[in-house]
Formats: sequence, structure tokens, C-alpha cells
Amino acid sequence: MQNDVVHCGHLSHEPPSPWICRFAALIRNGGQVLDIASGNGRHALWLAAQGYQIEAVDRDEEALSRLHGIDNITAVSADLESGAWPYAGRKFDGVVVSRYLYRPLLPLLADLLHPQGVLIYETFMVGNERFGKPSNPDFLLKTNELLGAFAARLKVVAFEQGEVSKPRPAEIQRICAINAGS
Repeated sequence: MQNDVVHCGHLSHEPPSPWICRFAALIRNGGQVLDIASGNGRHALWLAAQGYQIEAVDRDEEALSRLHGIDNITAVSADLESGAWPYAGRKFDGVVVSRYLYRPLLPLLADLLHPQGVLIYETFMVGNERFGKPSNPDFLLKTNELLGAFAARLKVVAFEQGEVSKPRPAEIQRICAINAGS
């Protein structure tokens, strides 16, 4: 797998993913972006600094607290793995997911996109257990799983899977796909 060489300035202690930085430009300028399982907000902060309107959702209220009061960011505390899906009927210009996998959500993500909306997703895959955590198969994508989950409904712009060395050695799977509907 090639390593993306993209400069991404950042506002958090950990830089945003080069994959997400690389494809964020496909999202409508100033568009609404949902950052799923945003954690410490590394992507929400970077995207907001680029002028996007971000809804950062995570169940960790402490992590979200650092996002309160930042321009272009709305922090939402929600457990996406239990209860009703809080985004039913909502649409976004972009959806970003990094280092998070809850398989029941995969079929719902394409529904979140406006026509020409962009999904940018990357997380760990099988084989990562040799590098440490996550090692539980529930949190590791199977080979080609993101491609299988989205290729029938979205236009795949880019897909990669395999070993990366930065920011640390890992087995990663990545997709960028667009809702080509009108």
C-alpha cells in the first residue's frame, strides 16, 4: 500500500489522517460533515479549520468537551451502538469515520449522504492483531469489507487495504466513495 504524502496542518495533539485530508476536498465547500466516533476531535478540528460545518458525535463526553465553543463544530454525545439511530432522515455533504467499526452502522452510512456527498472511511482490518490493538475480530474489517459494504450504492473513488507504517505499523482498510445520485 502506498503511503499518502499529504501535509495536513492540525489543531489537536494527534494529526488528522492523511487519507481523510486527501479526500476532504471532494466535500462541498463549507458543507455539513458528520464525524462519527470523533474521539478527541482530530478530524473535526481539522475539517472545521478548512471551513466545513462539523457535527462531531461520540459517546465519550469528556473527549467531546474540548470541542465545545469551537467555531464550525457542534459536539453531540450519543452512543451509536445502542438505542435509536439519531441520524434517521438527516443528510450530510460528508461523513468521516476513522478507527471505528460497528458493523450494524455500515448499511446506514450511505443513507446519510446528500447527492454528491462523500464518505471517507478508514479503520483497522484483519492482520492488525500482529501489531497489537485492536485485535478483536469484531473491530477488524475483513478483506474487501468496506468495498463490499459500499460499492453497490456509492461510486468508489479510492480503495486501499494493507499494511501501513505510519503513524504506527497497522493493517488498515480505506475507502472514499461518493453518492452519485442526483
